Amino acid sequence: MKRWFVVGTLLFAVGCKNAPTEDQCKQLLDHLVDLEFKKGGADKVEGVKKEDIAKKKAEVAAAKPEFLDVCVNKTAKERVTCALAATSLEAVGKCDEAK
Repeated sequence: MKRWFVVGTLLFAVGCKNAPTEDQCKQLLDHLVDLEFKKGGADKVEGVKKEDIAKKKAEVAAAKPEFLDVCVNKTAKERVTCALAATSLEAVGKCDEAK
């Protein structure tokens, strides 16, 4: 679970004028959690209810309150947009490389 947070922190840039909205940052956090669960194979585990997975995802997202503050105040909107479009954690990491 820490991997997605590390990848997410690579997206941060100090002093961004073109900041994302809080809603975009919430979407990004949810998206990163989804990608991490997908990478971990949570969607392929038999006998696990979707409600249980959703509950775990919500718990992980709630455990990262500092993420929203850093995202809104120190992250370029373009990087958030790129990460939201990413279909893997590796693709999220490449958003930092985009200029």
